Amino acid sequence: MIHAEGATEVTDATFDAEVLGAGLPVLVEFTADWCGPCRQLVPVLGAIAREEAGRVKIVQLDVDHNPETTSRYAVLSTPTLMVFQDGEPVKSMVGARPKRRLLQELEEVLPAAV
Repeated sequence: MIHAEGATEVTDATFDAEVLGAGLPVLVEFTADWCGPCRQLVPVLGAIAREEAGRVKIVQLDVDHNPETTSRYAVLSTPTLMVFQDGEPVKSMVGARPKRRLLQELEEVLPAAV
């Protein structure tokens, strides 16, 4: 899997602790090695991970190697981006998007910048 710099790789085994137990909102990218649009998101997610480090945690989950979590959240296509807050999914987006648009969509669910 191609990692976004600043993103954490999660698995079925670590998902609950890393995502559901996180103190910050978490943006999960459900991704796969064979997914072209997923590769387009790597620099976008890396930039957001750096710029919004205090507001959101970025994690990536490989759907091919983690079928349990993929199925639990009914992820049918990649990339699917899901935002979790307090252990619950609060927003879901399918498909790659430019950084500016993704940040606009995240503004609805992220805490205000301090």
